[in-house]
This record gives sequence, structure tokens and C-alpha cells, in this order.
Amino acid sequence: MNRAFNKARQLTQETRGDRRTRKEEGFQTAERGLPRLGSVLSVPLADNVSSYLGSANPFAAKVDPKTESVWLLDNTAYRPIHPYPHSEQPWQALFIAAYFKKNTGKDISKVVADIADKIGLKKGSGEEREKGEKTIAERLQPFMDSVAPARKVDVKLPDGSTKTLGPGGRSAVSQHVVALKSTHENGSTAQTNAIPSEITPHGPMTTHFAEPEGWMVISDIDDTIKRTLTPSPTGILRTTFLLPPAPIPFMPQLYSHLLSFLNPAWFYLSASPYNLHPFLRSFIRENYPSGTILLREASWMDLSGFLASLTQGTEAYKRERMEMLHRMLPRRKVICIGDSTQSDPEAYGDICRMYPGWVKAVFIRKVTDVAEMNVTEKNVPERFEKAFKDVPKETWRVFEDPNELYSAVDALYDK
Repeated sequence: MNRAFNKARQLTQETRGDRRTRKEEGFQTAERGLPRLGSVLSVPLADNVSSYLGSANPFAAKVDPKTESVWLLDNTAYRPIHPYPHSEQPWQALFIAAYFKKNTGKDISKVVADIADKIGLKKGSGEEREKGEKTIAERLQPFMDSVAPARKVDVKLPDGSTKTLGPGGRSAVSQHVVALKSTHENGSTAQTNAIPSEITPHGPMTTHFAEPEGWMVISDIDDTIKRTLTPSPTGILRTTFLLPPAPIPFMPQLYSHLLSFLNPAWFYLSASPYNLHPFLRSFIRENYPSGTILLREASWMDLSGFLASLTQGTEAYKRERMEMLHRMLPRRKVICIGDSTQSDPEAYGDICRMYPGWVKAVFIRKVTDVAEMNVTEKNVPERFEKAFKDVPKETWRVFEDPNELYSAVDALYDK
């Protein structure tokens, strides 16, 4: 899907609550002030035109290791549920790859200075400014390189066979469901490497294997397990591009308990754009159980799209992603964990009503440590009651301190 389509789709999915929050906190004004980082005009004409053909593009070329790179996004392999099971189904997984031109985009120093000013770094040549701009430059880089549509890449699968992924379409992202012939245990992982491996700056793809039955956790990221300050455009920019990524206090310990007690499959569902995959993967691997990160295809080369991605149409987006997870793993028992800053309660309530009995527990963190939340109605009891209308009361719970949840988690063992 191309950028214009994605933006239009997000706009049509925007809820009344989204519009109110974006207006009250000045998101549109902030977005208009952010620099545009690239353009389709930077893509060769032949690639630009042929990319409209998507995965059927006969003119697509292999990635050039000298000038291009590929991101291979982690995934989860599952066994499809056959309506008339006669034998165990083979593993399969959605393989997502994103293609880029190396060392392209705008002069990063100008963009870095602009972001530094917007998030309140003191101007001048002092140590604080210099250190801050260095961090901003490192985190901005995934937004800077131009996309490379109409590209494909060979990869070596876990079973040793070779598979061609792509070509990518207008947004230079390719998606393919791939069958895996090798044998793997539930909860194990395997890696897929690009050929040659040097074209993947963020390393190989990790595939997590999940049998049809067992537990799974669907967890939000921003302000659920990572401090992001999503109600504020300046707060989002500061926590994303400047501040050290910080876990929400006591959430890593809770997730460690979930891992040891229920051994679930892990899915981290966020409205953040794919640009943040390397940053978020590093954060999760350092603080939380490893799993598949599900992000939004929304803002390559577009910082304004980054803010909109986090604040516009998130309920519909998350609902669609959870519907996909239900198609993958309909027999798994599900725990949904989110927060009150955006639309997690509404999205999780939707899924509980769509698939009765699939979700065994919903835990919503009531965010009280963000100033903007104190002047909204997002934390009032009526909001949660409405979001979880017709959902059994014993299924969902609002909490402030993660330590409140241990008894609730332990009670899930016999469900």
C-alpha cells in the first residue's frame, strides 16, 4: 500500500476520541511543523512505475548490496487449523521484508537540529546539545533512507532451503506466507538470513514457533511496557529520539512471571511505524520476553506520519491485527495487556465480543504519571465500563501498580 492510501485509511478509521485528543494536544500543528524526509521522486522512474504491480511485478530487481539494504522483520510460525484434521499441518509464517536505498534522504544535520529545537534541547555548542544531537541522529536514521520499491531478496530459511522474498510494492515492503518444512519444538526459535547476510544491517529474522494450543500474550508497547508519553506530541518525540528507552516500573518482572508460569507466545502490538522496529526490538530483547513485534506500515520517510500513526485510527488497526492473530492461533488462550492513553480498552473490548471465550484476561494500565492524562476522561470508570460492555467483569481489570496482578495471573493457570 502506498503512503497516500495509508494516510487516507487512517483518517477514515479515526474515532471521535482520536479527533478530540489530537485537537486538544495540538498534534496536527506539531505534524505540520515536522520536516519531510524524502519523496517518491527520489525513486528511479522505472521502479516507481513498476512498483504499482506489487508482488506480481516482472521488472523487479534483486537488491544491490552496494547501494541497498533489507530489513527482515521477526515473525511467528504456526500450524493452520484444518477443518478436517487428518495429519499434523506444516509450519507456516508471514515473512515481511522492507527495502531501502543506503545513505539517501535529506541532510540529516538540518533535520536533527530541527528535532532538537522542537523537543527543547538548549541551543549552542555545549556538551548536552552535542550529545543529544548525536542520539537524535542515530534514532532518526531509520526514517532517513529512501525506500527501494520493486526489489526482491533471496533468503536462507531455517530448513536450509532458499526462498525469494518480494518484490516490494509502493511502500517497498513485501509480505509472503511461507511454509517451513523443518521440525521445530513449541517455543523454539530459528533464524532466516539474507543472501548475502551483509545487506541486513539489523541482522537476521527470528522466527518464533507456536503450536496451536497453549497461552499467548498480546501486549501494547507505548506506555504499557515502555514510557512513551503518547498523549503529547513533544513527549513522543523526546522519548523516541532523545531519552533512553525506559520500561514501565515492575512490568519486566510481571512479564517474567507470565513467561515462567504460563510459557505463552508473545506478540507486541503497537501503532508505531515499521521505522521503529530495530529500536523497539532492542528495547524488548533487553527488558522483556522475546516475541513478534507487530507494527504499522505508515510513515517511511515521513515524521508527520509517525505522530499520526500513533494517534489516528489505532482502535481499528489493532482490531484488524488481532483478527489476524485469531486466524493464526484460534485455540490459544489469550491475555491482552494495554493502557488507558489511547484505544487499548476499546480494541480489546471489540475482540472479546468478536471471539467470546478466546480472551481469558485483559489488563489495562491506568496511566496517571503523564500530566495530559489528568485533564481528560480517559481514566474515568465510565470509559472502561463502556469499552468492555457485555464482556464478563471477571475477564477485565484496570490497574495502576503491576504488583496488583500476580494473583490474577496465578488464577489463570486452571482456565
